[in-house]
Amino acid sequence: MSFLHRQSFFVALLLALVIYIVPLASAAESKCAGESQFSCPNCGGISVSDCMDCDGYLFTDYNYGLCYNRKLFNTNAENGNSDNHYPFLWTDIVGTIVWFLTAGIATACGVGGGGIYVPMGILLLRFPPKPSSGLSQASIFGASLGGILVNIRKRHPDEHIRDTKGTPSKEHPGKMIAYEKGKGPMEIEDDREKYLDGGDGKRKFYTRPVIDYNMALFLAPMEMAGAVLGVIIQRVFPNWLFLCFAAVVLGFTAFKTFKKFFVAYAKDKAAKEERIELTKRESQRVLESQKKKESDANGEGAASDAVDDVEGNANTKEEKEEEDDPKQLEQRRKFLEEDSRQYPFEKISYLILLWIGLTVITFLKGGKGVDSVIGITCQDAGFYVLVAAQFLWTLGFAAVFGYKNVKGVNERVAVNYPFNETDVMWDFKKLQFYSFFTFVAGIVAGLIGIGGGMVLGPLMIVMGVNPRVSTATTATMILLTSSSVAVMFVMSGLVPWQYAVYFFFVCLLGAYIGKTRIDAYVKKTGMGSILVGILATIIALATIGCIIILFLNLAKVDWCVDGFKAFCTVSSEENACPTRLLSLSAEEIFPY
Repeated sequence: MSFLHRQSFFVALLLALVIYIVPLASAAESKCAGESQFSCPNCGGISVSDCMDCDGYLFTDYNYGLCYNRKLFNTNAENGNSDNHYPFLWTDIVGTIVWFLTAGIATACGVGGGGIYVPMGILLLRFPPKPSSGLSQASIFGASLGGILVNIRKRHPDEHIRDTKGTPSKEHPGKMIAYEKGKGPMEIEDDREKYLDGGDGKRKFYTRPVIDYNMALFLAPMEMAGAVLGVIIQRVFPNWLFLCFAAVVLGFTAFKTFKKFFVAYAKDKAAKEERIELTKRESQRVLESQKKKESDANGEGAASDAVDDVEGNANTKEEKEEEDDPKQLEQRRKFLEEDSRQYPFEKISYLILLWIGLTVITFLKGGKGVDSVIGITCQDAGFYVLVAAQFLWTLGFAAVFGYKNVKGVNERVAVNYPFNETDVMWDFKKLQFYSFFTFVAGIVAGLIGIGGGMVLGPLMIVMGVNPRVSTATTATMILLTSSSVAVMFVMSGLVPWQYAVYFFFVCLLGAYIGKTRIDAYVKKTGMGSILVGILATIIALATIGCIIILFLNLAKVDWCVDGFKAFCTVSSEENACPTRLLSLSAEEIFPY
């Protein structure tokens, strides 16, 4: 199926979901209104229909019709006290273990883990959907930061890139066949020694960072733009509707990723068997050669002839290499040196600039329950100007670096740059493909509180990107999107500070330890498909979690589906529930 057909099918599927569900949600708007009221201890004991409107008491006790506050590792059980009669000690301990393990596995696969954190936050920690989404973003922030501490020091899997033209690949135009292909360990070592000894005496091996910064500079702003739209959609979507949306997107992604896993696993297994067979043949040839020398009286002459043949082949090879255009060789080496920098500061600076620009605009505009720092609301024209500025900033960034990527590839092709078989050969068709699905990944991230890697990671793998490169690059992008959203959630009071800070550090530590161990195993075995399989499993579990939560939530309200919410609601000062966020004492935030 071609790209356009796949894209059209995906869009049609989403449109069908919207066409079916929108009338249902609209018709349900009055059906569920006003059926449940909960006592809010804050604001003088007023009643609210949703405890999300009861600042500082976001959790709902359906049995007693009460909004209550949640404290980390709470062991008290004082009946009648809205703060202390909900002990969650063992729940939080089990949650710590689950979050720690999830962070390590998810980060190694290049996803944030939000597809696990959100369902488990609701099912295990018993958080409401939106606070669970906020806790998920704080957890993703910590996990992605832990992953960055590992990835930023890692090198590309191909550590022996040469400055020679190489043999063009018929399957991948513009790329070269790996020199190591079809060779045993000893042959590879001999071939590398000959390479270093040949040429003009300036030869060396090149490599790159495992993070593809060029890809990140194009895809990260596209994902951020999608996240902006996802947050806007979340303002009007009821919880059950965005859970339906999440289940469809994640289910489709899990199916595609499992298909890719079976193909990749078969290739890895065949490659492993081939390496073993080549090693056996190589060892057998060495033994036969030794036996022949011992038994053959003319062994020295034969060896001399063999040496002459090798030298003749080497000379022929060098003659061919001397035909390489010196200007092309010089420019090729410049590109290789540029790409081999472990810390390309200008590219890292651009990523930081992208994050700062979007964060500043977001705080000026307000959102996720946070008031604008300049006092505007959704009733002001300035609000919509800033929404447009968010899209202009992110999409403009993506357009500039998309053009730079295409230009950079064309310049390298002109000098016979040795592209790896897993490199992305950027052209305008690939820009269209990646930008569409990255934008969709961002929408999902902003809508349901996942990092976006569950859509973006499989996309890169399907496009043939090396699994270790794709996981490191998506983890970098997830850090940019999750950090700003996590700050917004915490500052808005939609997630308790204690939980956000605690699980941030749990996930940071879990990601650092888990990724280090899993990466070492993959490097040792050469089975990169393991990452694809784990990723597919995580996405499938997230899909199941969304479906379970959807039915549990509907069962709580007697299968009553609420309708769309108003996009712009501004509470009057008389009826507004005063915020407790800025008045919290240090003891309330960190009581232990």
